[in-house]
Amino acid sequence: MQIAVVASPVTPLRPAQAGGAQSMVSDLAVGLARRGHHVRLHCAAGSIVPGVELVTVPTPLDAAAALVMPGGAPPPPAPGVSAAIDAMFEAIAAADVDVVSQHAFDAAAFRQTHALPILHTLHLPPLVPAVLEAVRGVPDSSLATVSESCSRSWRAHGVRVARVLPNGVVHLELERVPTDRSALIAGRISPEKGIDHAVAAARVAGLAAWIAGARYDPAYRIDLNGARELGELSRAELRRVMARSAVTVCAARWDEPFGLVAAEAQMAGCPVAAYARGGLPEVIEEGVSGFLSAPDDVTGLAKAITKCLALDRASVASSARRRLGLEAALDRYERALHEVAV
Repeated sequence: MQIAVVASPVTPLRPAQAGGAQSMVSDLAVGLARRGHHVRLHCAAGSIVPGVELVTVPTPLDAAAALVMPGGAPPPPAPGVSAAIDAMFEAIAAADVDVVSQHAFDAAAFRQTHALPILHTLHLPPLVPAVLEAVRGVPDSSLATVSESCSRSWRAHGVRVARVLPNGVVHLELERVPTDRSALIAGRISPEKGIDHAVAAARVAGLAAWIAGARYDPAYRIDLNGARELGELSRAELRRVMARSAVTVCAARWDEPFGLVAAEAQMAGCPVAAYARGGLPEVIEEGVSGFLSAPDDVTGLAKAITKCLALDRASVASSARRRLGLEAALDRYERALHEVAV
């Protein structure tokens, strides 16, 4: 098939991604191209995604203002972002395309008038009123999201999503290394990630806290004193740190749509302790690849961390390969895109 994949123009796609959606879009485009499809990935200038043809637009001047801050105020209108998305779709309409796999979370991406077969993947819950209103105008059959939890959140706002297409992660062969007594906290540094809860729970459990990620919300201030900051890591570097860490902690303070960090950690053999919130109960196999605690219960999260230390790491990785692999995710997308293209 001739497939156009649309990423948000707000941030370039890089080896160290800003979030799970960006990672999945990159892997999806590369994976579909590897399977013999002709794929063009429409994205922001400065993107680096080896193995797939890139069609770029300049990063809009109002890109930073358009970032969605879960738990914060909805972003204001961003005419530059909307114009960039319009330019992407003009380029797609001028090409010979069988189907579009659309992943931008901006109202303009759902208001396209081009007669194109399109599958929109909603990587976030209905956080932005303008996006919610635009999505309401899209047929159910053209909508997908990444977890049953996220699907329920859209349904609660009157939007029925036809498909759930869980994300998947690449299996990497990693060298066996000794495990450190460390709790890894990975992902963007912003309030909804619950980094303060994760650090506190790690301390209660007697583990050193390692933090990997870039600061996302410029207004967010957190005291990370006593934690080891690893900075922004490439995905390959992060996977190696996961292989060394005793546990990965996901203390989400919002309904995490999927939880790609949890999936990647398990694929590296690292068990995950997490709040039972959003898509995380769908990603973690309780008692096999990690343990869950009640949301916002730091003491319960510390107990989950301690229980994770007794899990067999080979079984953690085996569970992840069985449930969370990229190839199965590509199978699901291929079927869905074929159905939409017909």
